[in-house]
Amino acid sequence: QVQLVESGGGLVQAGGSLRLSCAASGSIFSITSMDWYRQAPGKQREFVARITSGGRTDYADSVEGRFTISRDRNTMYLQMNSLKSEDTAVYYCNAVEFNGAISWGQGTRVTVSS
Repeated sequence: QVQLVESGGGLVQAGGSLRLSCAASGSIFSITSMDWYRQAPGKQREFVARITSGGRTDYADSVEGRFTISRDRNTMYLQMNSLKSEDTAVYYCNAVEFNGAISWGQGTRVTVSS
């Protein structure tokens, strides 16, 4: 099983930047991909970005070109630039293991002021 802890959220002005981190522990060798999702107030959780164990990345259209996902050995990052008010949300990371198990972190809040 994988345990995940997000950090790095906060309050930032529109146009600013933040870097989120997701620290993984436990069975990290079994992770095949890791994702960032977000949930804005009153909305459903939505996909933001994905990185596979092979390094392939995918992004939601709404963040393409502004956000960058990366990963080192046991930590995944989301570099968020040119932030907009609509990026305000709680950001969650998850990890998908080779057996299909999915683990989630507790979330970190990002607030972008206009």
